[in-house]
Amino acid sequence: NHANRWPMAVVNIDSLEKAFEAGAEVTVEALVAIGLARATRGGIKVLGRGEMSKGLTIRVQAVSPGAQKKIEAAGGSVEIVALRPVVSETDVAENAE
Repeated sequence: NHANRWPMAVVNIDSLEKAFEAGAEVTVEALVAIGLARATRGGIKVLGRGEMSKGLTIRVQAVSPGAQKKIEAAGGSVEIVALRPVVSETDVAENAE
């Protein structure tokens, strides 16, 4: 049902590679806090552009098959999480404290 679909923010694994240290947990809140994604009603999807050399724990709403393969090959893991309502980037910052 198209009426209930919302656009997703997109982040590629090359951006995650640059922004996070090995072993880091990548969440919606972390991505919004560092400016890699905007808070959207549809959540965040990780795509497979680039290469991944460090193990990261990715917890977002969607991951492409290519991205998942690269993340797991680098020793990381992927967890698809339910979308939590985020009204604004300010709300994310306030909830992180």
